[in-house]
Amino acid sequence: MTFYNKIKWVLGILMVFVLIVATNLIDRSNFIQVRDSVVTIYEDRLIANDLIFEISKLVQEKEIAVALSDSIFYSQKNSKINNNIQEFVSRFEQTKVTVNERRVFDELKNNLEALKNSENTFIQSKFIQKEMLVKHIANVEENLHELSKIQLNEGQRQMLISKRVLDTVELFTQIEIYFLIVLAIIVQIIVIYKPKEE
Repeated sequence: MTFYNKIKWVLGILMVFVLIVATNLIDRSNFIQVRDSVVTIYEDRLIANDLIFEISKLVQEKEIAVALSDSIFYSQKNSKINNNIQEFVSRFEQTKVTVNERRVFDELKNNLEALKNSENTFIQSKFIQKEMLVKHIANVEENLHELSKIQLNEGQRQMLISKRVLDTVELFTQIEIYFLIVLAIIVQIIVIYKPKEE
């Protein structure tokens, strides 16, 4: 094998190697994006939505107790429910939040604190003054509803990111196939081509 033939073989193999490395790096980057998007949908959207649901259930219990002026609820269950709500709020704080979500979440925390204060006023008034308590419950429910909608919108946004990345992967895969065909033809031409000897 002549020196010229060796160079042709080396160039052909080098082109294949460069193509494989480049496509691998592109695919790896795209799959990391898809993985991160799926993890975000689960950890920061589904779990957050579940926490919102749990808080909503507890707030509804409070709403029923106010409507019934249930003194037994406030003497036996309310402090446990407040602790559970606080635990869910702490767990929600550990998720990644958007700027808008942070604003609504901060409002929720303030409204939950105001709700606790108005519950104390309600108890001290011997379960008569409930207007402020009803108002604070409505504010908390509105915050929870808004947070739930944000989870849905952000989940949809993450899903669209995943879809866009997967579409890009599919496009690159098709380009890779065409490029491999062209590269195979070029390698064949390099290997088969023999320059005219003088």
